Amino acid sequence: MWEYTEKVKEFFLQPKNIGEIENPDAVGEVGSIVCGDALRLTLKIDKETNKITDAKFQTFGCASAIASSSALTELIKGKSVDEALGISNQDIADFLGGLPQEKMHCSVMGREALEAAVADYRGIPFAVEEEGKVLCKCFNVTEEKIRKVAMENHLTTVEEITDYTKAGGGCGECRGDIETILRDLWSLKIPEKPEKPKKLTNLQKIALIQEIIEREIRPGLQADGGDIEIIDIEGKTVTIALRGMCTGCVMSGVTVNGIQEKLRELVSDDIIVVAQ
Repeated sequence: MWEYTEKVKEFFLQPKNIGEIENPDAVGEVGSIVCGDALRLTLKIDKETNKITDAKFQTFGCASAIASSSALTELIKGKSVDEALGISNQDIADFLGGLPQEKMHCSVMGREALEAAVADYRGIPFAVEEEGKVLCKCFNVTEEKIRKVAMENHLTTVEEITDYTKAGGGCGECRGDIETILRDLWSLKIPEKPEKPKKLTNLQKIALIQEIIEREIRPGLQADGGDIEIIDIEGKTVTIALRGMCTGCVMSGVTVNGIQEKLRELVSDDIIVVAQ
């Protein structure tokens, strides 16, 4: 029996924003009824402000899937599209007061539905599920998805991958391949989660953000022909611009989210990264 928080129970028993928006500006569909979970997210977006004015969902799945979908709609309403993309699957789980470890894949599904809806709004392809080699045939999970989710959530074991993606939770045939991916990803070393500074002045915070972007983020972007420019740092909001090959890239939203996660990991949990 899963132990759910009171907020998970509330958002499951009395879900908010359930249904479908008539003539939506964006639609995101992920998952599959065959695999056990499916989510359809519809958004209404103000074209002038680029803000999400309404969000509704239809979910086929368990209590955690319904609660996560409902939580997602509450988190993104009123935010700009770029601000919404800064919401991670962990943010969804935290909003609910936590999810059972075995149900974290429900928050991942919510995050992917948001990415799919934004891609639809911007008129660009979204193929996180379809691209690459399908590693887990039971749940149709690709190698690329396993790598992405492992990096975003610091996952180091097959069991954690199963909790977040379901991969390896069926026949088990792919578990050896998942282990190989994790060894390659972390180079046989469990990723360290460095402690954030306890208290920083504004100047120290700005300097640390600049240092991390130069040391941790820019080299990876430049290796793929891209680059990053810091436009402004005000309070908890870091405004950036992606340059080079990153400009207009269909995965730019994922890139911005990755930058935000790195700054949250090393600087402060409340940092929001916005791309111009």
